Amino acid sequence: MTAGLLTFAIALVTSLGITVPVRQFAVRVGMVDRPGPRKIHLEPIPLLGGIAIYVAVILALLASHPGAALSQIVGILAGATLLLLIGTLDDRGLLHHQVKLFLAMPLAGLIVLASGIRAQVFSTFLLGHFSSIGDSALTVLWITGITAAFSILDYMDGLCAGIAAVASLFLAILAILNGQVLLSTLAAAVVGAALGFLRWNFSPAKIFMGDGGAMLLGFLVATLALAVHVNAISPNAAWLAPILVLAVPIFDTTLVSVSRLRHGLIPFTSPGKDHTGHRLANSGLGTRTSVLIMYAVGVGCGLLAILSTRLESASLIRLAGVAVLGLAAAIALLERFPYERRDSPPT
Repeated sequence: MTAGLLTFAIALVTSLGITVPVRQFAVRVGMVDRPGPRKIHLEPIPLLGGIAIYVAVILALLASHPGAALSQIVGILAGATLLLLIGTLDDRGLLHHQVKLFLAMPLAGLIVLASGIRAQVFSTFLLGHFSSIGDSALTVLWITGITAAFSILDYMDGLCAGIAAVASLFLAILAILNGQVLLSTLAAAVVGAALGFLRWNFSPAKIFMGDGGAMLLGFLVATLALAVHVNAISPNAAWLAPILVLAVPIFDTTLVSVSRLRHGLIPFTSPGKDHTGHRLANSGLGTRTSVLIMYAVGVGCGLLAILSTRLESASLIRLAGVAVLGLAAAIALLERFPYERRDSPPT
């Protein structure tokens, strides 16, 4: 607990302080996000905030666990570095967006897999070679999916950083409850770095994290969720708890995917103002209130994740069923909320 608090504090202070010079550097080199028809800001906002988050996480780990931390989580940091670089190149307009989704994110998943971290879903129910193949494929799919979900979650001031902080907090709690000290300190570093950056990113934002930062946070949170070994009454909680912790980005991605498919659009290549936060804001709640509501949902789902580790199998199945029904009902409700969409695929 002491190591985790120290790591959190160092990451928080570092992120708070280094974001200012990073912002100045972004302005100097012209790395800014300009207003556009699919943007909600009305003036250019500096990018590159992901660099501040990355540096804060690394320095916090080095200071709290000098040498040992980096050697034990080298695979995670390698994947994080790759995605930060690829995302930053994309922010600069030097890469096609499909490079991120179909090359960089799966490659990061393979790096995680090579480091020894993998899903434990098929191996819970099956024995033999096929369970290993299934878990390996699921690992790459999970890393790719959650990283992509955070990449498209960064559409409102403070949303992506805040949701990452909430998710990492509950993953840190789960790691502490299960005696995973190093993992809990890594999660604490992510919480501190995200909250420090949030000071400058909450509405009205003075800097954006850019796609490099969103992919970095998504990858770190996805990997933490895989690495947590949940000791629960029911073995099924091992896969349900991480899903509940990451319910907000999973729901948001599901909502826009379902909505865009219904209108004949390709989900990840048809951006628009049709996300959860957009719909809440358009209903009269405004940007800040919409983001705070999504924070609250993230906290509620995190608490359910901890509760799931204390439930018998029958109760856990009921909880999973309620969660699925709630997701479907929320999608049906939000489809009735006002939002901007294209009525036909782009030509």
